[in-house]
Amino acid sequence: MAEKVPMIALSPTMEKGTVARWHRKVGDAVKSGDVICEVETDKATMDYESSVEGTLLAIVVPEGGQAAVGETIAVVGAPGEDVAGLATAAATAAPAASAAAAAPPPAAPSAAAVPADVSGSRSRSSPLARRIASERGVELASVRGTGPGGRVVLRDLGTQQAAPRPGAAAPAAAAPAAPAPGDRIVPVTGMRRTIARRLAESMAAAPHYYLTVSVDAENLVSLRADINAGLAADRASPVAPAVEKISLNAIMVKLAADALRRHPRVNSTWNGDTITVRGTADIALAVALDDGLVAPVVRDCGAKPLLAIERELADLVARARAGRLAPPEYEGAGFTISNLGSFGIEEFTAVINPPGSAILAVGAIVRVPVAGDGDRIELRRRMKLTLSCDHRVIDGAVGAAFVASLKEVFEHPVRALV
Repeated sequence: MAEKVPMIALSPTMEKGTVARWHRKVGDAVKSGDVICEVETDKATMDYESSVEGTLLAIVVPEGGQAAVGETIAVVGAPGEDVAGLATAAATAAPAASAAAAAPPPAAPSAAAVPADVSGSRSRSSPLARRIASERGVELASVRGTGPGGRVVLRDLGTQQAAPRPGAAAPAAAAPAAPAPGDRIVPVTGMRRTIARRLAESMAAAPHYYLTVSVDAENLVSLRADINAGLAADRASPVAPAVEKISLNAIMVKLAADALRRHPRVNSTWNGDTITVRGTADIALAVALDDGLVAPVVRDCGAKPLLAIERELADLVARARAGRLAPPEYEGAGFTISNLGSFGIEEFTAVINPPGSAILAVGAIVRVPVAGDGDRIELRRRMKLTLSCDHRVIDGAVGAAFVASLKEVFEHPVRALV
């Protein structure tokens, strides 16, 4: 009997997938575990392995087509089996399901339906929920809380806005401006949509604060040059190293792992009622793509030598740019580094990448005049580091102590590498 092949969730955040390429055509035999197509998720392009066996009788979603998770993308059955009706039904059901998913949620319960707060004054709510509700003009008494003891928390507000006053006309939704001559309309991809949602959630939920320090980079630059000169000399030997040269990013990942070892509270995750202090330094590096960014993760950096970090990082970055990362390779980082120095950016702030509680923004290394011994002015290579912290987890003094340790290991990197 013919079976529908559904679009499955290939990443935890995937809601829709785009069929990038079919590896099988109608009439081909399919075995369980065969890669039948490639699917673009919100972060990468991944292989779709069949869980059914038989003959590919129909392709419902062509290359370039989208399907929500659970919708049918193909039909597999016995050779010669008539599945025209099944395929047609699946193709027409997909738009209907998508429209239903896009329908507006039911209206929030009225104030009369929500139990009154025992204080008789205002609903029990978190400080963040009160602030966001005030900014949106939402009455907390009309919101049903799902936090402990019925407490209203941020997730309960969703996208709720203030209701119009009785008799007042509801404000009209802002229509997109008509494109002017020369304008180009670019569809929002799944990756861009996910980036927008996650960064907006991070800024709304995590109270960010920022700490900036100027670091002398002379020893850092010299160390990298010495390591790479040694690697170049070793390549002439019969046992050549697997790494041609060390990147500045790999060195910074190793140095950050050393600082996290000394300040484990920075390597933590906010869970609401608890805080997880991580036992390993799982550090992500933000990588720019054509339509967004992804942050592949090097696991347990504190226990790995520099050459191993370089090999792993180079492989992850190459596959990230090719869209070939699997979800475990870009999720779950406790700390993230974003380096815009190669673009000439000297200083910036970055948005925290959940579930981490801090992200380090690295600026360009530039020569600047500084006062040396005896107040003698000299040119030195310096760089700006800016740490974004989640104040729910990292207090100001804790963040400042961590930044001081970062400055120390960046200015004296050999101490962290031996």
